[in-house]
Amino acid sequence: MTTIRPEIDPELRPLLDLLPAAALSSATLPQVRDLAVPTAESVDSLLTAGRAVDRRDVGVTAPDGAPVPLTVLSPPGLDRSTPVPCVYWVHGGGMVMGDRFSNIDIPLEWLDQLGVVVVTVDYRLAPEATGTTLVEDCFRGLTWVAEHAADLGVDPARLVVAGTSAGGGLAAGVTLLARDRGAPAVAAQVLVCPMLDHRNDTGSSHQFAEGPATWSRAMNAFGWRSVLGDGPATEVSPYVSPARADDLSGLPPTYVDVGSAEVFRDEDVSYANGIWAAGGQAELHVWAGGFHGFDALVPEARVSTAARRTRTDWLGRVLGTRSAS
Repeated sequence: MTTIRPEIDPELRPLLDLLPAAALSSATLPQVRDLAVPTAESVDSLLTAGRAVDRRDVGVTAPDGAPVPLTVLSPPGLDRSTPVPCVYWVHGGGMVMGDRFSNIDIPLEWLDQLGVVVVTVDYRLAPEATGTTLVEDCFRGLTWVAEHAADLGVDPARLVVAGTSAGGGLAAGVTLLARDRGAPAVAAQVLVCPMLDHRNDTGSSHQFAEGPATWSRAMNAFGWRSVLGDGPATEVSPYVSPARADDLSGLPPTYVDVGSAEVFRDEDVSYANGIWAAGGQAELHVWAGGFHGFDALVPEARVSTAARRTRTDWLGRVLGTRSAS
């Protein structure tokens, strides 16, 4: 029986039609990882394309002694006597691939338009790292940023945690950790098509059980299995799978956006609803016809332009920073 799905936006459809029907597995992961990591040349080109950016690479150490690399990207000539907001960026990749420069074009727009400092983190990946290791790596990097705010020229009262896909889920987990541990203070969180629920059993996950899709239910199952193994689902930490959190109160203003035609749609809507139910502030956008990662993969499409502009406008309002565009 054919699965009924929301239609893909006509401007996005051509890319989806070109996608191979390849499965994500332990056997294919090394090759997929190679494709998912930007080359040094492409990163340099992106950082210098029509902009000036000061770059600083930092080595932070996790509690278990493992390195957690960070890169700090700042507007040139930043006056540290006048601190600016900071976006702490967590990359996507299903928790199994990517690096701190994956999806970096998204926060670079905020550097350009809002004048923020961007700090991006290289957390360890599954299946080599499992359980809470990934989210704890991200939290360690955020703690370092807060501790070095003055040196970075960052306003510690305007520290934003943001991420896309798996990075969006980890950003949500980091924000929950910061709330429960009492620090660092997080001013806002931006969750772009976040990967929030290891149960992988919503209506939208079944609609997109297999391809053609940039991220299917089957791929999602591999990502979660890589992080969690085959242990009891009841033992999964809400910091790893934020949809399990019983209490969503006390969270900072939250932005959630997602496409209507993707696996994470229903869990993302549910998360925003949970924040509202707890008395919190959340802004939710479900972009009609958008597949997973549409705004990054087809940025010139009108729906992508609208999604990115709306996200930036919200962030500017929350931070009290006017967009330069």
